[in-house]
Amino acid sequence: MTISRRAVSLSRTFAATAMGACLVAGCGVIPGGSGGSGDTITVMTFAPEDTKATNMPGMTGMAKAYERWVNAKGGINGRKLRVLTCNEKNTASGAAECARKAVKEKAVAVVGSYSQHGRAFMAPLEVEGIPFIGGYGVSSEEFQSTLSYPVNGGQPVLIAGAGHQLGRACEKVALVRPDTLVGDTLPVLLNAGLRANQMADASDIRAAEDSADFVPQAREALAHTTGTGKDKDKNNGCVTAVLGERTETFFDAFRRTDPQRKKPQISSVLGSVSQSLVDRTGGKESPFEGAYITSWYPVAGDPLWDPMRKVINDYAFGDDTVDADDSGAQTTWIAYTVLGEIIKGIKEDDDISARKISRALNQAQAVKTGGLTPDLSWRYQDMRAVAGFPRIVNGRVTFQIVRSGRLVAQPGEQSLDMTPTLEQAPRAA
Repeated sequence: MTISRRAVSLSRTFAATAMGACLVAGCGVIPGGSGGSGDTITVMTFAPEDTKATNMPGMTGMAKAYERWVNAKGGINGRKLRVLTCNEKNTASGAAECARKAVKEKAVAVVGSYSQHGRAFMAPLEVEGIPFIGGYGVSSEEFQSTLSYPVNGGQPVLIAGAGHQLGRACEKVALVRPDTLVGDTLPVLLNAGLRANQMADASDIRAAEDSADFVPQAREALAHTTGTGKDKDKNNGCVTAVLGERTETFFDAFRRTDPQRKKPQISSVLGSVSQSLVDRTGGKESPFEGAYITSWYPVAGDPLWDPMRKVINDYAFGDDTVDADDSGAQTTWIAYTVLGEIIKGIKEDDDISARKISRALNQAQAVKTGGLTPDLSWRYQDMRAVAGFPRIVNGRVTFQIVRSGRLVAQPGEQSLDMTPTLEQAPRAA
């Protein structure tokens, strides 16, 4: 709302009244103000698209499908949901631009988003008191900012979980990871999982994030992981690559670098390898057949995902970026589930603001996600003593393997809380 020049000549009482009305209507004059007008709740989801590195268009696509679905049901507690999306571009400037757009549009939360540039997007959100709910978990700020409410343990628990998974099967491990600030944390986390199984540290092999040629890294990984081995069950080493969309490119180079068919065990984490990738590379004949995969969530075929699948089928409107097997879409679904539960707990006649949502999140005892995660709570007593990642409230991982072209639960392995392992790890961020 703006005040016209004619209003200046009116009484101070009238001006004060008009200003008070502006504040109530949510003109964005104060941080944490109302998101939108009337009964509309404005939120944002951002993720990188059309970049040379990692792309997550399924996250924004899932957010829009959720918006259509929840509004078709009458909204959340009768309030219409308005979802803004933004291309984060996989750059710090892009992340900051999306955060500034959320502020400008008076979003009351940023939900189910992806960015490795935590400093760039968290600062603008923190200034305005806007909570960040259910990020993908690739930036350390997501586990440090008091306005971040993660729904999974992010890359820290995935990588530590991968170390646990490999520590029980391999004699030597090589890690191929991006040569970035985020990538620098991965060896520490993987080694924490390996050490918990009395394994030696992994060989750390760096690669340019947007590289198209991984032959040097493939040769180095093969050299570090082949050999006779002292244990018959641990004859070969393991090669794990965490390179986002470039993981496929690396393993293609790795196969071509192994003419003698030494075939070390390969592994990765969900997000770098997905069901859609296995399908695209041959299904049962995929080179990822037999690969170990660490995830946060139940396998994609679990009936717990059926509600999300129905929403995608009914409301994604042919958007082929929205894949129910994609961990980005899954994380966004869980994040919006949390948002919905929190808003339902606010009185129908109360104004919805960023600060009110943050306050509700801080006081929430147990937010249910339909069994996809443990019940989530972000109270002070729920924080964990993980160096560099104190906001981790869900350290659970699941262990999967590619069998007959499908990601299935790894036989003999139950889900595991990696928090105790991470609590013993050196500071990684």
